[in-house]
Amino acid sequence: MIESWIGVIVGSFALAIAATLVVGHYRREHVRERLLRRMDHRHRWEVTRRRH
Repeated sequence: MIESWIGVIVGSFALAIAATLVVGHYRREHVRERLLRRMDHRHRWEVTRRRH
């Protein structure tokens, strides 16, 4: 009985760590996408600015 509870606790910790890693990855990807979009916007701004 005690061994099964230990397994449940260890499994819960493993799932919590995995969920934390997934959330961190998701946030990093959104930050990366936002930064790339901003860089692209600045590049477009300078290209259109030079034409005038």
